[in-house]
Amino acid sequence: MNEPEEHRREGFGGNGRFETRAIHAGQSPDEVTGALMPPIYATSTYLQDGPGEDRGYEYSRTGNPTRTALEGNLAALEGGEFGRAFASGMASINTVMNLLSAGDHVVAGDDVYGGTHRLFEQVYEQYDLSFSFVDTTDAEAVREAFRPETELLWIETPTNPLMRINDIAALSKIAHEHDVLCAVDNTFATPYLQRPLEFGADVVSHSLTKYLGGHSDVIGGALVTDDPELDERFGFYQNSVGATPDPFACFLVLRGTKTLPLRMERHCENARTVAARLEAHPDVAQVYYPGLKSHSDHDLAAEQMDDFGGIMSFELDATLEETADVVSSTELFALAESLGGVESLIEQPATMTHASIPPEQRREAGLTDGLVRISVGTEHVEDLWADLESAIDTAVDG
Repeated sequence: MNEPEEHRREGFGGNGRFETRAIHAGQSPDEVTGALMPPIYATSTYLQDGPGEDRGYEYSRTGNPTRTALEGNLAALEGGEFGRAFASGMASINTVMNLLSAGDHVVAGDDVYGGTHRLFEQVYEQYDLSFSFVDTTDAEAVREAFRPETELLWIETPTNPLMRINDIAALSKIAHEHDVLCAVDNTFATPYLQRPLEFGADVVSHSLTKYLGGHSDVIGGALVTDDPELDERFGFYQNSVGATPDPFACFLVLRGTKTLPLRMERHCENARTVAARLEAHPDVAQVYYPGLKSHSDHDLAAEQMDDFGGIMSFELDATLEETADVVSSTELFALAESLGGVESLIEQPATMTHASIPPEQRREAGLTDGLVRISVGTEHVEDLWADLESAIDTAVDG
């Protein structure tokens, strides 16, 4: 039986398996020209048929067809009903914070991205919000941190940069027992490896800059939820604050999501090899990668994730200065902040991504001076290992 083309296209793209949704969900060929790729609607405003009679769009801060396509695609990949795109990952996190009011309390992981920690403590504490940073791998510690005024539980998994694994189902249950929202930053895992809504989370946050964009050429963020009331509030803040991505950025992320499954397979394959070799290196004290059986959360990661990702950290038997020499000595691994592109990156959290966290808090959370974080790209793994091994041997052993 031949179905109408549009029905087949939308049903297959929206309800197919992940690889199919990555390519088709949220978008369809242009009705006028037949162009397969969604047009970049480079317009700030839209013609109205009469006062207050628009055709679905009135102003591009409020909505843009290219952004709509991206938001539908991201929601489908996370298995959610609603998606909202933002100008950066921090803009998406800030939008979640906009849900709160003066006097509210947030429980957050003590091993979160430095920019998230900075936003919470240095921006929102001045507006009479309070924060408790706890070990979110310890469910009882999370439970004990809740107060009557707690309104949000914010977690990352895997965490940044120590790659701890949080039990999303258990933490979501605790949050809901206290009538608290549970938000999960899923940037490291991507929806290809982990979908927090399936485990009970209320909101999923992404930095689209990372794996979803995948080519280190765009900045963006996103929120996905199944809750229509939450989505309506996100839309209100998205429009009111105006931290929205431009249509070209949306187009670039849509291009990136099409190859996400292919790229993640190689990221994971390369990372497994590099992690195993680092673990055997005499100058490496510890490797933080959930794909290793030696990782304390390996079993949970295996249950919760479809694979273990392309990010890892490792601790050197080295001083801050020696560690800086290591990250400055690689050639293929670029010394740079960020992650998730096809090219490999290396950084020193203590002086780069997590430098905004006070040294005492940093060390208490396990972020030592010898810690190195790498984003393993899609280059040939033997070239990557030769580069990394040479940098460690030269800088540490002289």
